[in-house]
Amino acid sequence: MVGETVAAALAAHDGDQRQAIAALTARAIPDAMRLLDVCRIGARYDIVRRPALPETLRKPSPHTPDRVWEARPDWQRPEAPDQTDSVTALNINGAYLAALKTHLPLGQLQPTDPHPHDRRRAGIHLITPSAWEHGAYLPSPLGPRLEPGPVWITESTLRLLLRLSSSKCALCDPPVIHESYTSGSTENLLVRTTLRDARARALDEDDAVTLVYVKALYSEFVSTMGEPTSNKDLRRPDWMHIIRSQAFANLWSKAYKAYDEGLTLVKVCGADELHLQGEWRRVFQEGQDLTQVKLKDTYQVAALYPEAEPEQQKGCNDPYIEKRRYEYAGGRYVGCRSCGGDLCTSCRTVHLAPADVPYEYNDDNLCPACR
Repeated sequence: MVGETVAAALAAHDGDQRQAIAALTARAIPDAMRLLDVCRIGARYDIVRRPALPETLRKPSPHTPDRVWEARPDWQRPEAPDQTDSVTALNINGAYLAALKTHLPLGQLQPTDPHPHDRRRAGIHLITPSAWEHGAYLPSPLGPRLEPGPVWITESTLRLLLRLSSSKCALCDPPVIHESYTSGSTENLLVRTTLRDARARALDEDDAVTLVYVKALYSEFVSTMGEPTSNKDLRRPDWMHIIRSQAFANLWSKAYKAYDEGLTLVKVCGADELHLQGEWRRVFQEGQDLTQVKLKDTYQVAALYPEAEPEQQKGCNDPYIEKRRYEYAGGRYVGCRSCGGDLCTSCRTVHLAPADVPYEYNDDNLCPACR
């Protein structure tokens, strides 16, 4: 279906790729809904497209922030790392497409007994998170949340917290779940498989038009499903929050994998940015597949931590420096009147303390490099 749509758009615009891309992007929302219907044929699940919403998912006004916390990471190591190696910025491929593989509620969310947590259901949960004591080297799975107390989170974030509190990881205590609104769920939304395969074929065939079209399909699908004015066919703000949270949880898991393999985390932010030090290619495979990462940038630690940059040696610009080089007080070197420092008489840049100048070098104030 994706290939036929792209071929028809190219034919309608006489092979002009730019015009075809513009036309395909403009119709991404209805095409994504049609693809959702086609992929559901023969599946063992049905989707309630516009269910009644619990109060937590309702926004009193368009300018009111969402009540559901998505745990978007925005973390930078509090102190500069000890290593002086350059920092590598990696980009996660297709973050939101990969996040479509998550537990999505199919029906209307209903109040559910949160104890014990039912892994066959999915929804939103009111929890009191446990303390996170690893912020010096590992970002919190809840993101940069400063306000204490209970918070509404999604199924994706809850499952991440439960996994981190298990005996396998033991990074924190399990969260306290107060309330839950859930429905029966599926982890295999077939539209994800279709888009994943279409993207893989486009990469193999170097098909730029299909790549842009597939990205428009899944990005518009995720971003408009919670807004009734943008998408008339689907209103599932719970899906939108869960998918976004899954993208952030996937990024956190990659950050933890890097840390567990001995790499130094420097920055983790957005849905797809991972900045680290170390030989990252032994942990992640470079490429364009959903399981691979792309190299985005390489920079020095001082770009994020200016205080870590070594102080630059300053030369003295006094044109009469030779006349003012020495001044003796009881036979001891005092310093340069112009810049106030003890300058090497050879390179004229290195500043020395009087205690650093041996007696035999007093007349020729030389730094160790010039002796």
